[in-house]
Amino acid sequence: MLKYKCLVLDHDDTVVQSEATINYPYFCYILDQFRPGSTITLEEYIHGCFYMGFAQMCREKYQFTEEELTQEYLGWKEYIRSHIPAPYPGIDAVIRRQKENGGLVCVVSHSSSENITRDYKTHFGILPDDIYGWDLPEHQRKPNPYPLEQIMKKYNLAPEEILVVDDMKPACQMAEKVGVAVAFAHWGKSDNPEICKQMRQICQFSFETPKEMEDFLFPV
Repeated sequence: MLKYKCLVLDHDDTVVQSEATINYPYFCYILDQFRPGSTITLEEYIHGCFYMGFAQMCREKYQFTEEELTQEYLGWKEYIRSHIPAPYPGIDAVIRRQKENGGLVCVVSHSSSENITRDYKTHFGILPDDIYGWDLPEHQRKPNPYPLEQIMKKYNLAPEEILVVDDMKPACQMAEKVGVAVAFAHWGKSDNPEICKQMRQICQFSFETPKEMEDFLFPV
């Protein structure tokens, strides 16, 4: 019997290793294009995304206009078409076992549906049951509870039948509004002890590795 009928997985730095290898290098490039002379370290990038969210970080720290945010997103989509992030070791077993046991796997992410679909096909040979990504209008993306509300409505699920797995605070803010539990994907932020400490405090569960989460979800 499944512990949770539906796993709601984040994508970047929960399923695939993309922050340091793809998203941050591309942002350094775009920052140089839009704000020549401005720089950002990987630590600053991670903390900005965690505490403010990517779009708000761009607005507040670098005064990006809405047009520049759109240009950044379209350029990033083109960039990631030729840069495929590797999955975290062991996450494939979690996804496969959830599906093999008749469960749902949905993705709520700040990545786009296009690259999420590509990554699942490439690495796992399956597709998520639903994707709620950056393609949504900003007011419907996490931390807004809209994705979870839609998942619960579409599949007739109660909050206790869903587990969100994520490495960032917006997921907690999203899930709290509808009473859904969150598991912290510690493996995605293992180099950031301050963030790990905060996430362990606000999440119902915390797993060091995908294997640890697999053992929790599928104990037999």
